[in-house]
Amino acid sequence: MRIAFRTGGLAALALTGLALASPPQYTIIDLGLLQPNDSGSQAFRVSTLGRATGRSLRSGAGQAFSWSQGGGMVGLPNLASPARAYGVGNGINDHGVVVGTGSTTAFGSSPLPLIWQGGAVSTLPLPAGQTFGRANDVNIHNVAVGSVNGGSLERAALYTTGGSIQLSATTGNGSFMTTAFAINDSGLVAGNGIDPSNAALNVGMVIDPQTNSAISIGALPGMNGALAFDISNAGHVVGSSMLNQGSGMPFVWRPNTGMIGVPLPVGTSQGSARGVNSAGWVVGTASSAFAIPFLWDGNQTYRVADLIVNPTGWDLLTNTSSSAMSISDNGIVVGTGVKNGVVHAYAMVPVPEPASSLALGVGVLAIGRRRRRAGSGPTKAVG
Repeated sequence: MRIAFRTGGLAALALTGLALASPPQYTIIDLGLLQPNDSGSQAFRVSTLGRATGRSLRSGAGQAFSWSQGGGMVGLPNLASPARAYGVGNGINDHGVVVGTGSTTAFGSSPLPLIWQGGAVSTLPLPAGQTFGRANDVNIHNVAVGSVNGGSLERAALYTTGGSIQLSATTGNGSFMTTAFAINDSGLVAGNGIDPSNAALNVGMVIDPQTNSAISIGALPGMNGALAFDISNAGHVVGSSMLNQGSGMPFVWRPNTGMIGVPLPVGTSQGSARGVNSAGWVVGTASSAFAIPFLWDGNQTYRVADLIVNPTGWDLLTNTSSSAMSISDNGIVVGTGVKNGVVHAYAMVPVPEPASSLALGVGVLAIGRRRRRAGSGPTKAVG
């Protein structure tokens, strides 16, 4: 099948502006639990304008949710046929469309890629010959990405309700993507791959499905590999860079500068960047003895616990469950913390909200792109 995106060209994604000089401040919102007796909740992704998704866990089951400032946490149904008792929301767009995975265990056994629209759940079609898959993100055009199969046979995939494909583009040395973690509104996909000539390397990659082209985003100095977890609408990619699949260091990659290390927060020795917005602000989790969620504004790295104006009851410094996973273009950060001894999903809302024009330098996305011509095939999109 042919996949066409309802977007313009990617040749001029300009990034301009400066980072704030003073520390940002946030109000933290407890997203809560879907059922009173749930054992905990986690938030994994926030959309460009601030809708969030994740999961709430209980004995023998897990349930995906969506969240907004106006509507709060809303439970999303698990797949009934074939039955999947564990559902997780991994990606959400500004229309409120959620994608994720349904599985038979909390650890992701027998996974199926799912989509929730209008309160209903359904499976996304798998490519021919595949029986398992996962959906990790969805863009504004309702095109989702994730992976199919598992183990050494896992491969990145692109999903629509009209059909799905494996992402087969390779880099110049033949590296291929095994898991697609993020897709931006221009259709660029970020994820992780393998160098067939050196299985000890992680390869962070960006794929343009329309041109079937792929690039490796490289590694930090002294490292030889990377994992890529998110891509902004302005083309930033973030993740973790490491030596021979060892402990990683957070980075942000930009078309004009390549890969730049994100400084670790105080008291930590390793970390990973997990989310980035169009201003180039980065969130992630670092560690020493504990997990330390952090935010980088392009100038300085902060522990998110130090930015909260209403921290009562929250612990984001002395446990191994905390995280900062995603940041919206209007500055909302989502992740997981410990509230009064229980693992809870949170949203951190800026006070005041940072200006949307902030960014990190000037650049142009270097991956080529061409428009589909009229008559080249139907445009397929979820919904």
